[in-house]
Amino acid sequence: MSVCTFFGHRDCPAAVKPKLRTVVAELIEQYGVERFYVGRQETFDAMARSVLRELAEEYPGISYAVVLERLPGPRDEAVWDFSDTIFPEGLETVPPRFAISRRNEWMLRQADFVVTYITRPWGGAAQFADKARRQGKAVLNLAE
Repeated sequence: MSVCTFFGHRDCPAAVKPKLRTVVAELIEQYGVERFYVGRQETFDAMARSVLRELAEEYPGISYAVVLERLPGPRDEAVWDFSDTIFPEGLETVPPRFAISRRNEWMLRQADFVVTYITRPWGGAAQFADKARRQGKAVLNLAE
């Protein structure tokens, strides 16, 4: 089973969504990707989650999970739907300052494919896209 994950800038424009949907559908149809992991940091991750939710209706053989960087608190539970989330073992001991990076490292270890929205060479999304390339993962940048 092939796995895909996502890394992108927080300020991703809504116009990217159709391209994201097309790329994810191609990964399912042409490369047999069945499992997807996405974070929950702002616009790009929310867009990916939305696309995965839609495509799961069309392709019942796929599954996806929003990978949490920390355990939710009472305030989170009031505003967040946790029905499609997972929390990787071991992250509960990671200091908050490093939680997103450790979560991203976990997602990258699982992935064969990485879909990104990278428009600048700095920041966490760019760092993990570079790391994915160095590890020989197939990286598809929607901004190109």
